[in-house]
Amino acid sequence: MDNESFLDKKNIMIMKLLHYFIIEKNYDPIIIQGIDNEIWLENLDEDYKVIRIVSGYIHNDEQFDFDIFKTRRIIKKIKRKTLSFNIHTLSLFLDLGENITRDNSYKDIKWVRVNDIDDVIKDKVVKEEFPDIKNGLIYNEEGVELFNKITYDINEHNKRDASKIEKVFSSKFPMITYLLIAINILLYIIPIMFGSYNSIINKFCIYGPDIRAGEYYRLITGIFLHGNIIHLAFNCYSLYVIGTQIESFYGKFKYLLIYFFSGLCGSLFSILFNQNAASIGASGAIFGLLGSLVYFGYYYRVYLGNVVKSQIIPLIIMNLILGFILTGVDNFAHIGGLLGGFIISTGLGVKDKGSTFERFNGLIISLLFLLFVIFMTFVYASK
Repeated sequence: MDNESFLDKKNIMIMKLLHYFIIEKNYDPIIIQGIDNEIWLENLDEDYKVIRIVSGYIHNDEQFDFDIFKTRRIIKKIKRKTLSFNIHTLSLFLDLGENITRDNSYKDIKWVRVNDIDDVIKDKVVKEEFPDIKNGLIYNEEGVELFNKITYDINEHNKRDASKIEKVFSSKFPMITYLLIAINILLYIIPIMFGSYNSIINKFCIYGPDIRAGEYYRLITGIFLHGNIIHLAFNCYSLYVIGTQIESFYGKFKYLLIYFFSGLCGSLFSILFNQNAASIGASGAIFGLLGSLVYFGYYYRVYLGNVVKSQIIPLIIMNLILGFILTGVDNFAHIGGLLGGFIISTGLGVKDKGSTFERFNGLIISLLFLLFVIFMTFVYASK
């Protein structure tokens, strides 16, 4: 089939829509097994997170109802995969029978009959969400020249995206992780060598009464101390496995902020819920890195597959359950670190994902969360 026969009215419309949503609105194609004559696009930063371009012919209400049913079933799978609660979908039907009587009363799915460009441009739903779509669908080129332009633009866009992904996932030297591990090891070995291990623990551990009395440094120093060699080895290994990933994904500066914010939140949760019990260890900060990894995986789930859902979240849940079963485990520090790591990650943001507005909101929420925990720890719980 040559280009001239390929470029009928419907295919030209599909290409223009793809060009607009992929190039202008940064939607990414979704691979849906067993689906013919449909193109699914996704962008979680938009109100309509999923766009469907349906080229198959639907000639009556029964077929249309089945299409809505099938779409909802697929959306449920996408929700589970992306850990999303609401996914609003816009379906663009390029070959819809004139006898379709269904209206746009569906709560989660809106649809548009697209016979030509004017149908898209003048539709109320589309105009509200994509006010610039008119300019995005009008071209000076025609025929093969239009085909070549759209194909070239999409290929270049994909190359740029591939380059960005490569930079994010490329292996980097984890200097900060190695430094944190070294500090943990040295602060265990040196006191033992000089016979001052117990005094160091007593002076720098996380202990509520002393922290409330003004020794606030304990909130941070306590996350670098460990009770025994097994405790140290387990946390250092966990830090190596998880920390190297977070340092690579977020960068060194953001990684340090996530680590210390998570450790601080873990320490505050520890003295808030454990009251007069002493605590030490890096596990609160490490749980914060896990929370940060969950946030990262949400945005890069296309490349991580089901790793977050099938491995990371079950690992977090299992460790929290074990923390409540086993004695001597400061599980509240784990919970505080986990929450802190996830929340501060929303403020720091993931490279090339999300918006400035979302990151600003994330920073505000992080600050409010920290202030709330400080208030509960030092004001409410001390009464």
